[in-house]
Amino acid sequence: MKQLSRARRVGLTAIACALLLRLWSEGYVEKLIDLVTGPDAAAFFIYLETGRDVRFSPSLPAFSPDFMESPPAATLPETEPTLPVFSDADGLELYYASTENPDIPALLSQPLHWNLRGEEPTVLIIHTHTTESYTWVDEQYKETAAWRTTDDSYNMVSIGEIVRQILEENGIPVIHDRELHDYPSYNGSYTRTRKVIKDYVNQYSSIQLILDLHRDAAGDGKNQMRTSATVDGEPSAQLMLVMGTNYDTYPENLSLALKVHAQLEAQCPGITRPLQLRAARFNQDLCPGSLLVEVGAAGNTHPEAHRAAQQLAKAIVALAEGTADGKSEA
Repeated sequence: MKQLSRARRVGLTAIACALLLRLWSEGYVEKLIDLVTGPDAAAFFIYLETGRDVRFSPSLPAFSPDFMESPPAATLPETEPTLPVFSDADGLELYYASTENPDIPALLSQPLHWNLRGEEPTVLIIHTHTTESYTWVDEQYKETAAWRTTDDSYNMVSIGEIVRQILEENGIPVIHDRELHDYPSYNGSYTRTRKVIKDYVNQYSSIQLILDLHRDAAGDGKNQMRTSATVDGEPSAQLMLVMGTNYDTYPENLSLALKVHAQLEAQCPGITRPLQLRAARFNQDLCPGSLLVEVGAAGNTHPEAHRAAQQLAKAIVALAEGTADGKSEA
């Protein structure tokens, strides 16, 4: 009986090896590897990890090669920020990943009543995914995972510091939260950040703007998406505002996001990707004036992300004293 069982195992092993060799010779193993490591599979695994739908156009599949690198934007040299008239929504690009259908022209022209200058903190900069980083050039730092590091000189804290410095130089007091919300555990990042935001808002009633700064990620293995713009003749990453719609007060935040989007394009055409409307909250329900901004993508370099962050800060400075009837109050 034992000999019969052993013979069966040997026979099954031989058959399995023969089948494997046949599949290899016919190229089926390579096709299976391509399937598992291909763009659609990568999109599925990123969705499982982060809950993010990485499709950037309803007409293209996830991780289409057309989106592996954004086309270079025809941008103008950097100039001093000047407020546009917030009444023409024709030039704004939006991507709808939500069932909401807001009145974009009305929200764009809605007055912005705030003044970010003062003595008490009016801006909170935070990073839900703090360890997100970029593609190395000559930097030397330890990665905790691909395109992630706890080194504040190269993760999202470094991007927040650029924004903080420019805002404070222009009389806008800032709190910059440097806590690692996604390390050692990525899961639960938004829950941890939510508690911190609540604590800051309860402590500082003066906060009017919350910036959650991220960097985007979409790619297949080593081929990470790189966004592309030009600022004053130098290569730059692009910026993308992401607006959650799964809460009642989202139109107020969207009104602000549209103005920031329009201001960015007015001061540096091509610096933005389409503003995304997503069926989520992103903690934006905690405070009017909450924005999530993707500063470039994993395929960008740190210098490229820095230039984009500078443009974001300058747009906020331009809007620091609000708007009324589609024009600046300044």
